[in-house]
Amino acid sequence: MEVKFYDNADDKLLKFAVIISKHNGKWVLCKHRQRETYEAPGGHREPNENIFETAKRELYEETGALDFRIKPICAYSVTDEDNFNGEETFGMLYYADIKSFEKELHSEIEKIIISDTLPDNWTYPLIQPKLIEEALRRGII
Repeated sequence: MEVKFYDNADDKLLKFAVIISKHNGKWVLCKHRQRETYEAPGGHREPNENIFETAKRELYEETGALDFRIKPICAYSVTDEDNFNGEETFGMLYYADIKSFEKELHSEIEKIIISDTLPDNWTYPLIQPKLIEEALRRGII
């Protein structure tokens, strides 16, 4: 598996949005109902949706974030022979500072955690830690 980072990418290539999120200086991570691992909020772009709208929608759906500031970090790609027939697929990486949440989640996410530390048990261990490292390298978080 290979993860690459780009300052920008053609919008029509962007299939995913991942949002590295914090609340009061702590990491915000999601636990899907069908998994025992954790992940940054994010997901697939819907038809006719711009990627920024995807990021805001996914952040709300997966964390219940109501009041937040969100900004782009960079584009990224993943190439893996086990996914998308080995084709390079592109996403957009964002950072969000979440001020408030809804009381209940209404999605496939079982719960969110707000933590000083990042988990060891990532859903996507070969991708998401690299996304966070890149955001840190760029001085975004």
